[in-house]
Amino acid sequence: MDRQPLIRLSHLTGGYEGKTVLRDVSLEIYPDDFIGVIGPNGGGKTTLVKMMLGLLKPMSGEIMFFRQGERTDGISIGYLPQYSTIDRKFPISVYETVLSGLNRQKPLFRPFTPEQHEQVRRTIVRMGLEGLERRAIGQLSGGQMQRALLGRALVSDPQVLILDEPDTYIDRLFAQRLYALLEEINRERAIILVSHNISTVMRHAKSIACVDRTLHYCPDTHIPPEWLEEHLTAI
Repeated sequence: MDRQPLIRLSHLTGGYEGKTVLRDVSLEIYPDDFIGVIGPNGGGKTTLVKMMLGLLKPMSGEIMFFRQGERTDGISIGYLPQYSTIDRKFPISVYETVLSGLNRQKPLFRPFTPEQHEQVRRTIVRMGLEGLERRAIGQLSGGQMQRALLGRALVSDPQVLILDEPDTYIDRLFAQRLYALLEEINRERAIILVSHNISTVMRHAKSIACVDRTLHYCPDTHIPPEWLEEHLTAI
């Protein structure tokens, strides 16, 4: 049986305020993918993520979504943003943070269902945050914060999980635990990992996308240095 993609990017070009940042990107993302996205600052990694999330409209090209091989308007995507974008002073608890990942599944002006609350409790246990449900996110360590945000991204059971620099501000021990958890999560859904840390990506991802104004895809992680030098001008 042929593998069916979840997302197909076809000749995407994107940027901001009329300035092109990323040009002619094509890529297919499959249910069992674990794609490491690497590239220099300003090379277009964030632009690529924003287009996939629907936060930035492409200048040209097309993003197609599929469910069971059939074209659809969209699929569920979980997103773990960069740690630096989170306001630690915002008065919200761990439980509320994870629960907010279900906002799109809740009808307006209606409460969350008992089943949704149970989803949150199961996710908190899976993230190893039981006992911290009522703690404010500003009181969490870096590793605890990342687990809470990962729980928020996962609680809706997305088909694709996008992580933007997930090991920033966490120590080496928790980074090991995080990537072990991601390998487990990858058995259930596709993962797109954006990272400046090439060695970490090589250890944990299954394939590599080098983004530097365009995208060069390598179907595995056995990449010679010459390949990186050819496809990345400055990293």
